[in-house]
Amino acid sequence: MTYPERAARRLRLPADDRSPAAARAAVRAVLAEAGLSELLDETLLLTTELATNGVVHAGTDINLTVAADSIGVRVTVTDYRSGGIDPLEAAMPEVTAEGGRGLLLVDRFASSWGTTHDVTGKSIWFRIDRDPDARPAPRPALDTADDTALPDLAQLAALLTVAPALQSRLPVDQLVTELLARCQDTTGATGGAIEYDSGDGTGAQILAKFGDVASVAIAVPLPLTAPACGKLMLAGEARPDWRPLAELVAERVALAVQIDRMRTDEQRRSGWLTYLAEAGELLAHSLEEHLTVALIPQLVVPQLGRWAAVHLTGDGGDLRLASLTHAEEGELEHLRARLEQAAPPLAAALASDGWTGMELPVPRGLDAVAVPLSARGATIGVLTVGRPIERTHSSEERAVIADLAKRSALALDNARIHAERQAVAHELQAALMPGSLPDVAGVSFAAEYLPATARRLPGSGPGPVSRTEVGGDFYDATELADHRLWVAIGDVCGKGAQAAAVTGVVRDVLRVMARDGRPLPRAIELLNATLLEQPGDLRYATIASALLDRDAAGSLSADLCLSGHDRPLLLRSGGETAWVGSEGTAVGLFPDVKVNPVQVRLDPGDALVFFTDGVTERRDGAAMFGRDRIERTVRESAGTSARQIATALVEAVEAFSPEPPRDDIAILVVRCDEH
Repeated sequence: MTYPERAARRLRLPADDRSPAAARAAVRAVLAEAGLSELLDETLLLTTELATNGVVHAGTDINLTVAADSIGVRVTVTDYRSGGIDPLEAAMPEVTAEGGRGLLLVDRFASSWGTTHDVTGKSIWFRIDRDPDARPAPRPALDTADDTALPDLAQLAALLTVAPALQSRLPVDQLVTELLARCQDTTGATGGAIEYDSGDGTGAQILAKFGDVASVAIAVPLPLTAPACGKLMLAGEARPDWRPLAELVAERVALAVQIDRMRTDEQRRSGWLTYLAEAGELLAHSLEEHLTVALIPQLVVPQLGRWAAVHLTGDGGDLRLASLTHAEEGELEHLRARLEQAAPPLAAALASDGWTGMELPVPRGLDAVAVPLSARGATIGVLTVGRPIERTHSSEERAVIADLAKRSALALDNARIHAERQAVAHELQAALMPGSLPDVAGVSFAAEYLPATARRLPGSGPGPVSRTEVGGDFYDATELADHRLWVAIGDVCGKGAQAAAVTGVVRDVLRVMARDGRPLPRAIELLNATLLEQPGDLRYATIASALLDRDAAGSLSADLCLSGHDRPLLLRSGGETAWVGSEGTAVGLFPDVKVNPVQVRLDPGDALVFFTDGVTERRDGAAMFGRDRIERTVRESAGTSARQIATALVEAVEAFSPEPPRDDIAILVVRCDEH
């Protein structure tokens, strides 16, 4: 449906800086005549962009057609650059290109738009229709007939006020450009520019410009909060009204810049908070000191500087370079040499009282920020961060570096504490296990031990895996004075120091009793009484123990006692299996214990496989490894050595679930070897 035309202007404008202002004046006149003042802001913005692109960037004269009807306005800008529009540019314009930005703005604000082109030039048209549900705000008419007339205050307010809806959708540079264009409309200045310096060390920049400002008539400072500063400059034959008008525009520009700066600062602060939270999470997941030290510089570069390094304190208070990284890998060796030379001055600064705040004085030759790494009242090193390219660190970046240094120091200290606990646990666990298994002719032994919440790494070989808590599982084997062999495997209730204490008592009492020649049932009764005398609750254990004696035929006779423990599996050389032993009472629970000794015979090639409940109760979801899988796994190892049987079983238990073990796993294999 078409509507009758209410007002129109058709102009041919030369290729100079005054044409955009003339185009804006034509738009104002048409919209005023048509009573469409509510469409003024968007129409002026798009007309300015297209006219500027035509006369400044295309470098040709332009034809401007502005036609308004009862519901909207249509503007067509035609330039005479030969050749057509690049279809790719029209469909998906480059944001950084002037023409591209104009088309993006047209697409954002216009109700409809399009392009035409021929051999003489190209045309871009857009139409903006009024919202039928919106009530237009009254806007005083501007007298466009007399170029020298000074608008009154109401007209100035209308001229320089940008609609809030438009402000919220425009980037600050385009909003400032629009305000400067309106200043040009009112003053008739031949040139103008807005200069802005954020005060962050990057220097001044031009936010908006028109015409030539080589000869500035007036310059008005932007009322900005320090350290930011700026000014509005106008060139041409200044009139008395220019300065108050320029001051009014400067206030509007400053307000727009300040709002944008607050929004940008808030986004930046939010970004830094997210960065610190993510860095803290990564640091918290690292419990190995060497990995934590290597991670810290990687978190810093390039977000906070071109390079970063960590020095750690030694026993004598000296500093050693522990890790570094650089945005340019080719600079690493040169940087390493400089940082190694900087270690003594940094150590001296760290030991002195001459520094204040969170930063250390940086040795000469290093353009950087140095922050001590302190945690729990102790200084464990220094974090040094090289400055970004072509500027120094801002105060906000220095605060982020200080915060990251605190998090890094705490992570390093936690890693050291973890390493110390690992060492203590390893030593204590090793003390509760036999240093070696007996080497006896005709009998072979093999053992496997896997702590809870630890996982053997591929290729790591046999032996315990590092952990920070002592487990309650144990095994032991020794040769007695009468050449008999004593073996035991057990599971003490609990974890940690308390379980280690009980494990030590159980192992030592059984060893002493066995070496003293006490029968196993009597030894278990005495152990039960000993545990009941120990202070504290839940000091009990399950044990499987046996006394082995060889006969002249080369077979083994085992007196087996079970105290609340799983029955071991007897593996015959031909692959037959049997669960052996009779259940008894766990030690440390009741004054009287039930002991049921059972004699088991092992012929050459037979093996007796002991294990703790960490094997049977190994879980994969709701399924458990169980006794059936033990039997199948061990049967496949019939006729092999004790070591091969133990290794096959522990590997099957580990492979049963992708999760680390939730309970300790101990396996002890005794095999009667052939002569």
